Amino acid sequence: MDVEDQLARLGISGNLFKVYRAAIELGEAPVSEVATRAGLPRTTVYDAVTRLQEHGLIALDDRGSRCFVTALDPSVLLEQAQARRQMLENMMPQLRSLYNQAKGKPNIRFYEGAEGVRTVLRDSLSAESKQLRAIFSMSELEDAPGLDEIDVYRAERIALGIHMKVVRSRSRDTADIWPSSVDELRELRFAPEHMTLSMTALIYDHRVALVSSRRENYGLIIESEEFAALQRTLFDAIWSLSHPPEAEG
Repeated sequence: MDVEDQLARLGISGNLFKVYRAAIELGEAPVSEVATRAGLPRTTVYDAVTRLQEHGLIALDDRGSRCFVTALDPSVLLEQAQARRQMLENMMPQLRSLYNQAKGKPNIRFYEGAEGVRTVLRDSLSAESKQLRAIFSMSELEDAPGLDEIDVYRAERIALGIHMKVVRSRSRDTADIWPSSVDELRELRFAPEHMTLSMTALIYDHRVALVSSRRENYGLIIESEEFAALQRTLFDAIWSLSHPPEAEG
């Protein structure tokens, strides 16, 4: 596949390719010379130049009675591709949610290893409602992904203005940290003594994220309106039975 065919796959085809190639060959040149080199009418070249400017491949300099065209470094295409990829990656959770809602079916995503756990945690930061219901098993979180990683997650959550209601089990706690805090948008309660919560779960919008222990080492996201509604109800029931730290003793 030659350069023309490859650029065509990026939308630089036909007259656009002819004008861009002519501009590269001429360096800085008036529109009239570009039109002659490309073998196209001047009006067609103006249209092509406008579109190539949008791609960041052409600069147009109006010097009174004449306009000069300069071809720009094609590496801008790579930068644009990387930017589009990042944008799509950021949009993907919302796009996938819309797709699954329209199809009326749940979506289950399974992630292995430490990076998978981090992926699941980061997904919860996309909560459009800015509300998280969370069950934290501190002893498991200390192993995977580690308390340093949770501190990073906490800072990002606060920066995004996401409020968290969190239930923990005293039997699974490893340190007296992360209390209720207005500044940190967190309200903490402890589950009744007979209730051991041994897995971390995050409930937000129409998703439920689960984080396993290091032994099983996975993260799981379930996108389902009905499942998320059920988990919210179960969380709220546990929340009503739980108590704030100051009520202990």
